[in-house]
Amino acid sequence: MSIQSLLLVIAAAILHAAWNLITKKVNGKLPFFWLIAVASAIIYLPFVCWQLFQIKLAIDATVITFVTVSAILHLVYFVVLQAGYRKADLSVVYPIARGAGPFISVIGAMLLFNEKPSWLALVGILLIVIGVLVITGLQFSNNHTLKAGVIYGTLTGLFIAAYTLWDKVAVVNHHISALFITFASMLLPLLLLIPVAMKQKQEVKREVQQHWKQVIAVAIFQPLSFILVLVALKTTPVSYVAPARELSIVFGVFFGANLLKEADVKRRVTGASIMLIGIALLAIG
Repeated sequence: MSIQSLLLVIAAAILHAAWNLITKKVNGKLPFFWLIAVASAIIYLPFVCWQLFQIKLAIDATVITFVTVSAILHLVYFVVLQAGYRKADLSVVYPIARGAGPFISVIGAMLLFNEKPSWLALVGILLIVIGVLVITGLQFSNNHTLKAGVIYGTLTGLFIAAYTLWDKVAVVNHHISALFITFASMLLPLLLLIPVAMKQKQEVKREVQQHWKQVIAVAIFQPLSFILVLVALKTTPVSYVAPARELSIVFGVFFGANLLKEADVKRRVTGASIMLIGIALLAIG
């Protein structure tokens, strides 16, 4: 992986962990999510218009299909992730999701794109998986909160892998703008959740009054983090970018342990450290 791609992925990881911390602290539901979509669309619309004017992108059936499916995958991903945050700890759901995502992505990349990671990269991927297991402590049977975190984290990881592979094809094979794809993932929830927002006007008003700063922060950080990843994917295989972006796990566990005062700090930090070593091997490989 080139230094440029690695820096893009590291920046994306910091932004990603930051917006996940914000949404966990707010514990928002659909009105909060709708406000994020509205704010994101307003903030990024000028950039989309400028890019469309610059590259003169033809809006044909292929483009519409790719951006629509991508938007649906991102929407389901976000809904499942937020459901997990309401039922379990950030320092469980987040690393499980971010660990399962690249594992499934790499397998998909090997099967679909014939990518062949080096043995050092494969060792790095293995360490990422081991780190996830350490974080959970394999204590599923008697801990319902942990079990919920693992289930929702794994489901979230599945959708992470799905949109990563899908968007890889979009930006590499069909040269669709990363910004355009990301904007579609803002526009779809904005439109679909209008009935919810109309029905829950008081909740929307309350979210604006209490969490307008958080809405703006997530509206900026969430799309930007993924745009940086898509830019890295243009020149770097999925089997390298997908696991490397999971550096955000380290930040996520740190936030959960220190800012949210979640339990089992030592084990979760140990697991995150193992994942960090895996990410380093992946970058070298």
